[in-house]
Amino acid sequence: MKNKLTLTLDSAPDSIATRLMPGLLLSMALLLGLQLALINSAQARSYEDIVAAGRISVAVYRDFPPYAYEVDGKAVGLDVDLAREIATGLGLQLDLHWMIADENLDDDLRNHVWKGHYLARIEDEPMLRREVADVMLRVPYDREFAYKVDPDGRVINDLVHFFGPYQREHWGLVYDSQRMEPFENLAVFQYERVGVEIDSLPDFYLSSAFRGRLRNNVQHFSSTGLALEALEQGTIPAVMGMRSQLQWGVTGLDGAERIKTADIPFPNLTKRHWDVGMAVKDSYRQLAYRIEDVVDQLVSSGKMQALFARYGVEYSRPDRYRLP
Repeated sequence: MKNKLTLTLDSAPDSIATRLMPGLLLSMALLLGLQLALINSAQARSYEDIVAAGRISVAVYRDFPPYAYEVDGKAVGLDVDLAREIATGLGLQLDLHWMIADENLDDDLRNHVWKGHYLARIEDEPMLRREVADVMLRVPYDREFAYKVDPDGRVINDLVHFFGPYQREHWGLVYDSQRMEPFENLAVFQYERVGVEIDSLPDFYLSSAFRGRLRNNVQHFSSTGLALEALEQGTIPAVMGMRSQLQWGVTGLDGAERIKTADIPFPNLTKRHWDVGMAVKDSYRQLAYRIEDVVDQLVSSGKMQALFARYGVEYSRPDRYRLP
């Protein structure tokens, strides 16, 4: 029976196989079209395409105050406000592209700048497809990182153009002045506890300082915000983290007036400060040049400083805007 059926399918022009062929071809065409749609949706857009669409997609990190977060369903934060200023400066409507941090920044750049993530969901569409943003905020403006190579000597982020430094970020340390006297160096944390975000640079730094003598007094939290809550509640007397996060977080604490900034040296800390910038796909540098024009105007006019002041954060200019 199997051989007879096979012979019939192969030889009869009006057989089942012949009748199924148009449907099979249609299915294959639909599948190919879907694959092309997935590929096309992952492509970054040129400046001309963005202007023609009248909208720009800007990627910001989700749940990352004071840079980008939500209050009562509304997007707020330093980077959110900057994204709005960029869109307005270019005469475009803004589409916020929310990011969740991956294992490292290289993955974030791949997923949101030049390739897309296979699990990226487009809002209001049931299907999953790849998507990238037109520009990504809060990336290090650092030549060493930009030209980092893999074990085979290939540049890891060669498909990304880094540009537009808009902020100088610092590491900082705050303490409760009612629980600690002013101090001159980190040695005090041989006896006092200090909170840090787990697996952050302050965590590694303090845990290894003074040949590990501070390690037992380094208390870990899943975020700097939670460490500041512990400071407010009196369970720890100090917190180390990014200065802008500390400044923003302290403004919302009860008894904020007793929280002071420790102006002390951080010996052997590789980088106490670094410039924060943006990234686009390498082939779309015209967009980067236009965005840089907008950022230049924001800095020179004082609007950037005012934007940061909304969140209680002291604005520090990156090297690009510092006088020689």
